[in-house]
Amino acid sequence: MSTIRLHIHVAPDHTISGIAPAELPAGEHEVVVATGPIATPPVEPFRMTDFPIDDRPWDDRISLRREDLYGDDGR
Repeated sequence: MSTIRLHIHVAPDHTISGIAPAELPAGEHEVVVATGPIATPPVEPFRMTDFPIDDRPWDDRISLRREDLYGDDGR
């Protein structure tokens, strides 16, 4: 006996639909269904402190002029 986790959908007419994983061989199987909410992983809140900070001074050799950033066609 093995344990296989499935996510199924029960329609209003009480029919069950889903897709079996590839490791389950074709044929008849006996299953036990335990109902409950599907566990979702907790979502951590977004924090600005998660972004990296680069506070080094700019290199004087770099030019941020539009003419220098883009080609002759302006793109």
